[in-house]
Amino acid sequence: MLDVAIIGGGMAGLALAAELRHLGVAAVIFDQSPAGFEGPWATTARMETLRSPKQLTGPALGLPALTFRAWYEAQFGADGWAALDKIPRLQWAEYLRWYRKALALDVRNEHRVSRVAPRTDGLVELDIMTPGQTRFMLARHVVLATGRDGLGGPWVPDFARQLPDHLWTHSAAGLQDDWFEGKRVAVIGGGASAMDSAATALEAGAQRVDLLIRRAELPRVNKGKGVGNPGMVHGYWRLPDIWKWRIRHYLNRQQVPPPRGSTLRVSRSGRARFLLDNPVLAVEANPAGGVWLQTSKARVEADFVVFATGFRTDFELRPEFAPFSSHIRVWQDRFEAPEGEADSELAVLPDLGNCFEFQEKTPGACPGLNHIHCFSYPAALSYGAVSGDIPAISEGSKRLAHALIGLLFNEDIALHFESMRSYAEPELLGDEWVASEPGTEELCP
Repeated sequence: MLDVAIIGGGMAGLALAAELRHLGVAAVIFDQSPAGFEGPWATTARMETLRSPKQLTGPALGLPALTFRAWYEAQFGADGWAALDKIPRLQWAEYLRWYRKALALDVRNEHRVSRVAPRTDGLVELDIMTPGQTRFMLARHVVLATGRDGLGGPWVPDFARQLPDHLWTHSAAGLQDDWFEGKRVAVIGGGASAMDSAATALEAGAQRVDLLIRRAELPRVNKGKGVGNPGMVHGYWRLPDIWKWRIRHYLNRQQVPPPRGSTLRVSRSGRARFLLDNPVLAVEANPAGGVWLQTSKARVEADFVVFATGFRTDFELRPEFAPFSSHIRVWQDRFEAPEGEADSELAVLPDLGNCFEFQEKTPGACPGLNHIHCFSYPAALSYGAVSGDIPAISEGSKRLAHALIGLLFNEDIALHFESMRSYAEPELLGDEWVASEPGTEELCP
């Protein structure tokens, strides 16, 4: 039986396991990917460099020797670090591989967790599929460190399903060059993933790329950086619900602009059109074997479509969580959004407890649910951006690790009390003093 099982071996899972190791708990990480290909960095991501500034310490947990800078300078020297502008994506992947190896973390690759089921005795059952067999394991606490799509998957509008599969994909599908060569490509969306998808298509030899963007203007300011301070990291989770909702809803409405470098990567090709204020209303396969995309202003023809439309929390997309997902309390179960601030994306996010744990929609209906913890993007409304983004991943990992250590101690309090009672290592040996008696004149009459 494991004290803590972590599902997901990306940055969040590694940082949490490392902090637990520092606190004396040997967590086990299960990841379905081959070793070194956990997370998006060397698989589905297509940006050239990270958005985050190079000086951020990321998952280093306050230890200078664990930072990306320490790893980079060990190979390229201080001059190399000074010359570096942004962190290349694949170098970040290499850094995380080194991080795992340097800390000797227990990551079990090609282990896909196919079922997570809480029990009435507080344990959690895990069915784990490996290349050779299906294994059954028990854990006292399970952490879902499953990334951006942690409780759902890629989202596309309903009309996408009308197209044959060979004519479209989602930006998170791991874009391949041969999908684009010589083709007219339409990318739906205007965020970072849309720019990365468009650039990938152009560099693969696409004849033309049309970005079909709903907004009349691309957002230019990353509003989240306006509260990028330690108070936000450490104080957000204590805010009243109304403030949490207001902050996250505002950020959703403002949206994050695509990075300048990613946008220039598209525009400098000379073969891309930024079709702003052109929301796609419908799509249709045409007789020539391509696609017509009907926007509010025009009918655009393409040979292939990329939906850079983000992710959505949808438990139906995660059958491994079926034993408990219907019992999770989400925000709309107990919180009514203020007038004018309704937000369907936020409404279905889990309403987490003080230890990132899921809470029951109906008390008593799913015993043991609170032994499953959400340490992925859907925790953002309850805890802020501490469970997936580089800037605050160390702080989030520390907070959850400390909470788990406290829970394990509370559950084992009888054992700890008995350990205290039976503890017998002396600090005094008895030869440090000589017993004396009071003098005659000091005795009581």
